[in-house]
Amino acid sequence: MPPRLFLFRRLLSTSTSSPAPAPAPRPTDPALLLRLCTILYQHQHDPDDKLHRRLSALSLPTAPSDLRELFLQASARFPLSWRPVHRLLAHLSARHCGASDGGGGFPHSPATAARLLDVLAKSGNTDLLQSTLFSLPRTLLSAAALRAAVRGLAPSREVRKVAALVTLFPECHSARILTFVTDVACSEPCRLPDVAEKVIKRAEHQHGVSRTARCDELLVVAYCRAGSLAEACRVWNGMERRGHEPGAAAYQEIVVTMFKNNRAADAMRVFDGMRRSGVQDDGGACCRAVVSWLCKDGKVWGAYMVFAEMVKIGVEVDGEVLGDLVYGLIARRRVREGYKVFRGVREKDIALYHGLMKGLLRIKRAEEATELFREMISRGCEPNMHTYIMLLQGHLGKRGRKGRDPLVNFESIFVGGLVKAGRTLEATKFVERTMWGGVNVPRFDYNKFLYYFSNEEGALMFEEVGKRLREVGLIDLADILSTYGERMTTRDRRRRAMHGLLESVQSAQDVSC
Repeated sequence: MPPRLFLFRRLLSTSTSSPAPAPAPRPTDPALLLRLCTILYQHQHDPDDKLHRRLSALSLPTAPSDLRELFLQASARFPLSWRPVHRLLAHLSARHCGASDGGGGFPHSPATAARLLDVLAKSGNTDLLQSTLFSLPRTLLSAAALRAAVRGLAPSREVRKVAALVTLFPECHSARILTFVTDVACSEPCRLPDVAEKVIKRAEHQHGVSRTARCDELLVVAYCRAGSLAEACRVWNGMERRGHEPGAAAYQEIVVTMFKNNRAADAMRVFDGMRRSGVQDDGGACCRAVVSWLCKDGKVWGAYMVFAEMVKIGVEVDGEVLGDLVYGLIARRRVREGYKVFRGVREKDIALYHGLMKGLLRIKRAEEATELFREMISRGCEPNMHTYIMLLQGHLGKRGRKGRDPLVNFESIFVGGLVKAGRTLEATKFVERTMWGGVNVPRFDYNKFLYYFSNEEGALMFEEVGKRLREVGLIDLADILSTYGERMTTRDRRRRAMHGLLESVQSAQDVSC
């Protein structure tokens, strides 16, 4: 559990001594639960008297723990509908109004309060959500409850209501609550950094809560992931004016976003600033991203320097970094150096193989890439979908190339396969190019084609296609398609291939021992 969430959960508890453990609830009767949910669904719009009369006819439990369990089970059947859950809560509260708990008669717990707020948030009833949230005692507000409230109010852009959440807790914890609210608004599934920034400004001006460095860092990361580099730079400059030092996550996101926007020089300046400021790179993630993007841009010398720095500071170098280096060397026609790095790795993984394959395909050496594909399988490294799609694009092109044989070629296999699968609309442009020529076609989606034939019939089809391709001399393409048919067309075949891989690894370990 992250430290900040642990501290947040600590501040939610106001009691000085640990309470006695509550008795375990008894299992809910499935027949009773089914009857209760049926009544709530069928009579959710009926008058209160009629609904209460039907619910009173049920033999509901009386123990508080059993009631809470029944409420949790019933509310789980209505995750997106607030009315059945709210009316059930009203009935239980009216029935147990004599309870000593402060939850309006119903013996609430943090779990039931969080479930109620989650249902109200997902149903979009922001007014009822806010009123319920502020009516609950502070002892019932947990991290899950506050998270559900933010996820319900932020998509509706209720900035005032979200900013008011910091007033639910003591003033000494307001900054920490604001950081938590910003984190929820910027992360999945909200991804609303603009709303989070407005909430921070309103909390500063109206409630006197100062933003933390973590708030600004979350905004920078969220803006970068949303593709708003200008907004991220604006928040970044604001951090420097306030004296806040960005963290490693903010550095990594803004560096990657600058590389994506073809601003490699600015990205390297930010990366150098990170190294001069002494910010610790969490696991070398920023260095890995810089090496990957420098290799993509063809700046292998700069990638080597960052790679040497990673080794110097003790960052673990994995197959992805080495694969990026190999790809950068091969793409710059430095094939001998690329093979030297590749052969120097003792334990090769799929990322390293992919780096070499992608480089060979980049310089139009599809035959060598296919030979590497065969070596990859023989050494026990199981290919994935990306491997097959990359090889098919290397042999046939992203839009499909016409083969030498008039009967066994791209049109007869892939375009005909789309027609056979009933995807005639997707094959229309390719058929027009075959008939008249000179027609601009979109990129052929090999992923969807393999998905359409990922079944037992597809396995037979790939086997037959492999035989025909071998007859006309297209051995490499035949091996790719036939291997996919043997190992990837169905789930059972993928399991058998992976089981064989695990057995080969286990036998190799036994031999080494």
